[in-house]
Amino acid sequence: MKEDFLHYVWQHQYFEKANLCTQEGQPITVLRPGMRNPDAGPDFLGARLQLGEVEWNGAVEIHLRASDWYRHYHQQDPKYDQVVLHVVHTADQEVQRTNGSVVPALELAPRLSPALLHAYERLTTPTAAELLPCASLLSQVPSLTRTMMTGRALLERMENKAAVITGLHQQLGQDWEATAWHVVAAAFGFQKNTEPLARLAKALPLAVLRRHRHDPRQLEALLFGQAGFLGAGEDVAHDLYIRDLSQEYAFLRHKYNLAGTALAAHEWNFLRLRPANFPTVRLAQLAGLLHARPALFDALLTATDVAALLQFFAAPISAYWQTHYRPGKAGKVPALGRTSLHVLITNVVVPLRVAYYQHVGNPELVEAAVALLDQLPAEYNHVTDLYDTLGFIHRTAADSQGLLALHKGYCTPRRCLHCAIGSRLLQTKPAARCE
Repeated sequence: MKEDFLHYVWQHQYFEKANLCTQEGQPITVLRPGMRNPDAGPDFLGARLQLGEVEWNGAVEIHLRASDWYRHYHQQDPKYDQVVLHVVHTADQEVQRTNGSVVPALELAPRLSPALLHAYERLTTPTAAELLPCASLLSQVPSLTRTMMTGRALLERMENKAAVITGLHQQLGQDWEATAWHVVAAAFGFQKNTEPLARLAKALPLAVLRRHRHDPRQLEALLFGQAGFLGAGEDVAHDLYIRDLSQEYAFLRHKYNLAGTALAAHEWNFLRLRPANFPTVRLAQLAGLLHARPALFDALLTATDVAALLQFFAAPISAYWQTHYRPGKAGKVPALGRTSLHVLITNVVVPLRVAYYQHVGNPELVEAAVALLDQLPAEYNHVTDLYDTLGFIHRTAADSQGLLALHKGYCTPRRCLHCAIGSRLLQTKPAARCE
């Protein structure tokens, strides 16, 4: 048993309350259990309890054993002087505040339902054959509960992504256009090259790119040069277009003092990627996007539907990169695929909109931004396949993102006590009674 289980039990009052009393025999009435404290100090704040004839307002501290109070040195910490009840699984020791006064204790061990303990044990110690902690118990959970939890996990996932964008927005002097550039650039890495593309966005400010957005050749010179792909080599020695880009980059690098921030070619990942996913192809697509779509943020914010966003990202690339997948390497290069476009909407448009609408304080538009995922088809991978086999609803990208969030944020770390599905499975009437 872990302490967070006792937190859950106390928060939801899932224990037998008949003849509830302290270890000293003082009757207890719980008027308000208090609110979880996310910071340092007692576990629950603002509790309202009646101990005997006296009503108390204060904090509640929870431990597996009462002696943990001393193991954590609470007897030396004035923050714990506000504790009016010490809730423990096993009351093995009387404890005191800094002034020597005794903290009343409630022992939960004899008041916990065997059914509750069994359900908790099933969730926290699944068998090796079980795909998820609750897999064998899911038939007991209504479909509505699963759907609501998936929706909650989806919103948390988008808000977490938006929080990263908000931090980036602060770093960039609250410039939403520059923020959009950084988010779009990183997303074009499609996981394998997200990190180097994020660094390239820092090494190549949008203010510089804006000055040359009218000239796709100069945009390519800046992007490929700062990425480290315009160096001398056997493949490009006789490639007139790359030589021209290299000369243009040399001039622009000196003009904007960019040499110290350029990346090296070896920092990019090509291994196990199809040519259509090579970082060089993604850079060409970024150059085409910057040339054709001068106002990134405004367009991403105001596009009315998925069709408009698909058109936005499907900007044409220059003739050279339609027939080359690396400098000096010829080959037909397909346009951005529909799946990649959907990934960009999911990882760029939705979290960017959520971040902006949170910034301006418009929760209705936050919901509308997330609802955009309902217009995209479902994603399929080994994680979503797992939940498909367990009967979870999975029809749209919103469902996919919610299932991914549920898996990463709750199932894998076994945060069952914080999940509506786990909570439902633990909702059992207490049966044991302490006389």
